[in-house]
Amino acid sequence: MDRTNALTFSVLGGGGEVGASCFQLSVNGEHLILDSGTHPKKEGRDALPEFSLLRRAPDAVLVSHAHQDHCGSLPYLGRQFPGIRTFTTIPTVRIMERMLHNSVSVMGMIRRERGVEDYPLYYHEDVDYTMRSVVGQPMGQPFQLPLQTPVEVTYLRAGHVLGSASILLRFPGHTVLYSGDICETDQELMPGYAQLPDDLKVDTLIVESTNGALDESKVHDYKEESSRLGEAINETIRGGGSALIPSFALGRTQEMLNIIARLQKEGKIPWVPVYASGLGRAVYELYDRYSDYLLPKASLQPLSRFERLGDVWNPRVVKSLLRDPCIIVATSGMMLENTPSAMIAEEMVKHDQHGIFFVGYLDHETLGHHLLHAEAGDPLQFCLESPAVEVRLRNIKRFHFSAHASRASLRTYIDTVQPKNVIYVHGDVNAIDWMRVHTGAGRQAYTPAIGQSITLEQ
Repeated sequence: MDRTNALTFSVLGGGGEVGASCFQLSVNGEHLILDSGTHPKKEGRDALPEFSLLRRAPDAVLVSHAHQDHCGSLPYLGRQFPGIRTFTTIPTVRIMERMLHNSVSVMGMIRRERGVEDYPLYYHEDVDYTMRSVVGQPMGQPFQLPLQTPVEVTYLRAGHVLGSASILLRFPGHTVLYSGDICETDQELMPGYAQLPDDLKVDTLIVESTNGALDESKVHDYKEESSRLGEAINETIRGGGSALIPSFALGRTQEMLNIIARLQKEGKIPWVPVYASGLGRAVYELYDRYSDYLLPKASLQPLSRFERLGDVWNPRVVKSLLRDPCIIVATSGMMLENTPSAMIAEEMVKHDQHGIFFVGYLDHETLGHHLLHAEAGDPLQFCLESPAVEVRLRNIKRFHFSAHASRASLRTYIDTVQPKNVIYVHGDVNAIDWMRVHTGAGRQAYTPAIGQSITLEQ
């Protein structure tokens, strides 16, 4: 490749961290953005990628899937640079629309309750404007981007959540594969399948590193973990308590609801009411609409099978909910303050008969992680406008239901692709360091931080 027209990779977010994924590929004066997320632990403009690093409007945006850390800043980017064309998979178009409108509502609530002046970062009309420029593409079918430089793009199934994809980009003289978030383990609904390009000629692989620091030999597989969760729920319900399962609205909520329904049908947990929170229900409808993306053997239960949560920000509603044993699947998965799972947990931890069971990724700085590791009597603040509550509940556990590839699977994935260059993203420092040491031999390995750029050689 002529160095005057070299392909450059730049990190705006998601380098050395999980959150606000946003990367730029530049060639011949044209710029593509891969994902445009927000950071789950940060608020206001601090949650955004470093858009100040952009010198001009991107020529196109490619979104891998609809989790907030991959698409949550797209309307903000659209306000800064109106008219950007965005491409993603067909299910992700509809899921992303619901996720982004929900974000506007959440940001408005945070501004009212906590006075975060930057919020909302965008409004419902910004989401509507952005969605008018989003084009849904079928999986596995190449298409050309509307650029001067010929760039062919193909979305490949990633196995993470409904609509998730890896992105294959063929530039003149250089092929790039962006893994996005991938999973190679069958879940309850989603097939574990990280599709690879047919010819496997990849010059640069940009790969997630989420589970790089997790030794998978020390955790149970998905089926075993489902049984263990069922045992914990059964013990809690039979002891007169209720079970709370904090879950991400996209992916984990739908998986957990169907695991619970199956366990009840199999007689492994009691037939008590099962509740689901609002956004998770909205996304569930799309799992039903696009059920052809799910495992052929998946038995997606009708949404009417699950009860609606009421206004859990009202303490009387929560107390009424917990009066009789039940199972609750509520956002957020990391139990961020002021979310439904936090509001329910605030009442639960005052007692000893309930159970709180985490089933996903927990950042060390989140309320969920603090609660999981709390000692009896530790004070924790579940609502930022309310005093801390002493934790009496001891039945707090974590189960491993990751929708991300294990580090062994990531090693196999990289070895199969055999890229000349590999760029590690979407992982904390320990995870990325493990990936670099154990999978970087024999190829040019990069671990760029936010603000850094790499010139990619053929």
